Amino acid sequence: MPETSEIRRQKDSQSNPQGEEIRIGVYTCHCGGNISDVVRCEKVAKVLSEMPNVVVSRTHMAMCSDAGQAMVEEDIRERGVNRVVIGACAPSLHEQTFRRTVARAGLNPYLYYHVCLREQDSWVSGGDCEGATEKAIRLMAAGIAKARHLKALDPIRLDAKQRALVIGGGVAGLRSAWDIARRGIQVTLIEKSPFLGGRMAQLETTFPAGETARELLHDLIERVLAHPNVTVHTRAELVGVRGYVGDFHVQIRRQSRGVSDDFAQAQAEAAIAACPVEVPDEFNYGLTTRKAIYRAYPGCTPATPAIDWENCTLCGKCLQVNGQGIDLENKPETFEINVGAVVVATGFRPYEPRQGEYGYGEFPEVVTLPQLIRLLALAGESEGLEWNGHPVRNIAMIHCVGSRQIEGIHEPQPDGQVNDYCSRVCCTATLHLANELRGRFPNVNVFDVYQDIRTYGRGHEDYYTQASANMVRFLRFHAEEPPEVVPAPDGDSCPVLVKIKDYLTWGEEIEVPVDLVVLAVGIMPRPIDDLIKMLKISPGTDRFLLEVHPKLRPVETAVPGIVLAGTAQGPMNIQESCAAASAAAAKVAVLLGQGLVELEPFVARVDPERCRGSGQCVEVCCYEDAISLQTFSVNGREVQRAVVTPANCTGCGACVSACPNRAIDVQGWTLEQYEAMVDAIAADLPASEVGV
Repeated sequence: MPETSEIRRQKDSQSNPQGEEIRIGVYTCHCGGNISDVVRCEKVAKVLSEMPNVVVSRTHMAMCSDAGQAMVEEDIRERGVNRVVIGACAPSLHEQTFRRTVARAGLNPYLYYHVCLREQDSWVSGGDCEGATEKAIRLMAAGIAKARHLKALDPIRLDAKQRALVIGGGVAGLRSAWDIARRGIQVTLIEKSPFLGGRMAQLETTFPAGETARELLHDLIERVLAHPNVTVHTRAELVGVRGYVGDFHVQIRRQSRGVSDDFAQAQAEAAIAACPVEVPDEFNYGLTTRKAIYRAYPGCTPATPAIDWENCTLCGKCLQVNGQGIDLENKPETFEINVGAVVVATGFRPYEPRQGEYGYGEFPEVVTLPQLIRLLALAGESEGLEWNGHPVRNIAMIHCVGSRQIEGIHEPQPDGQVNDYCSRVCCTATLHLANELRGRFPNVNVFDVYQDIRTYGRGHEDYYTQASANMVRFLRFHAEEPPEVVPAPDGDSCPVLVKIKDYLTWGEEIEVPVDLVVLAVGIMPRPIDDLIKMLKISPGTDRFLLEVHPKLRPVETAVPGIVLAGTAQGPMNIQESCAAASAAAAKVAVLLGQGLVELEPFVARVDPERCRGSGQCVEVCCYEDAISLQTFSVNGREVQRAVVTPANCTGCGACVSACPNRAIDVQGWTLEQYEAMVDAIAADLPASEVGV
């Protein structure tokens, strides 16, 4: 063993700087066989038991179990263990679990170190048991070396403003706002469009209960608007943010509505009728047109019309009907509010097929599933279904358009990526609509053209069974052989043909003449690059916003105080969006409910005795206001020293490497600890430890 390491170990084995004897408890987890099937855990425990400062070394089948945690607690209480090292699965899974275990026994939770033996050893070592065992010993020895240098740390405590900002007025944003408000916390909800409701407002019924979508939505909207803790701003968007969890200062810009809130119903209708401008109606996905002064749909909230400033020509025709209450000048206002947390509920957008994809944009008979939903709503109680002036007798519904794409087969998005994820809700939505078509129009034949069908939710499989009973014809294609939509020959009774190699009939090539082709388009995230940059949150490979951990921190981002709700983080149906929104609200309530926020203490710490104010740490820091140079008076002269703002620091360590005087350390990961760990890993194992 190198002399320097031995000298350091002998010195460390006596006591820590506070004079306390270091007594380390070491625990090697079998992880239900995940580790012990490769690593000889008993040998690891025996070798570690002979190391300085180790007073107990044990193994257990599952350290995260109640029995495993109880063993650690007992050793702390009964045997005076004051440092704990556990070798188990990834720290992202159970580091917090064991910190809480240590804290319950009365020990500072940061006097614990977690060694990853599963992902970093057993899972990557194959059948090399001896090599994996030696590696486990070295990894655990490094953990023990660090444990000798651990110091008790206190979490960073910050005052928290008991107000939350919710970005997005769809069902997830509304649900999150309501859940936060009824926990006694003030909420400001901002919606970029003039009306609340988001995508849910464009639906007629929900699955699997078959309830009326807008009735459910309006009930939620009324509860939100009636709650005294909620303030709602439509036509508003986030334009700036500074600060940190518990104390975010956000700037909001609100565009003018153009129409007074006390505008009478009759006046509104007259003004809308007088407007000469007509543009495609986004509520009906372009199937109809609307005016430049408009309501999104009958019964929308707010009920006051709004002026579409992008398309309004300022002709003044609406003023000629009744000028009072209408202002044709957009007067944006910017204001700032102080919030403790931010909920991002920005929703989704349906995939827009590219020109020519399954004939989209080339044949008027090709529409998307959202367009068909609106078409059926506009058809009302009519006995027959018509499209483009012709009766519809045969409909083909094609699944997985814009979802589950394969690189090299499908054309990528503008960013060069394909949508290789499953949008999850499309299959059930397609079957839901197929059954509605068969129920309302029994003479219409429905052909379901699918790659795979995933009706994963409770009660969703019933739609598939019902569709089969309703004589919906199913045809299956492979991803590398997608169906084609081509014009029908002259004189054919239907305008287009769907050509498919059907693998339910062992690859039979089939041509289906249809009057309407419906593309079951997937879900894509909204383009919110400006928000991502302002909030410093991250998108995943699928472009949806990234959560920290799908199991342990499912709605949290890596930025403390910023949480996700609904389809901002991935494809979800309405039930799942509401559940995620409630989870986000619960996180906010726990975070802000006490008026105090606690953060991990792993942030940079400056030693003012060593700091010379070079400013190199400030230059390399990527985080706004995390570290700065400030002026102090020392012995009658002014000097500059680096100062860390813990709430803004992420503990990345960039400043540590840049400091020429070694004046900066990251608490819990000091240079001294790193050096001790490296020495322990590189040390020769004593001969007595070989072959145990």
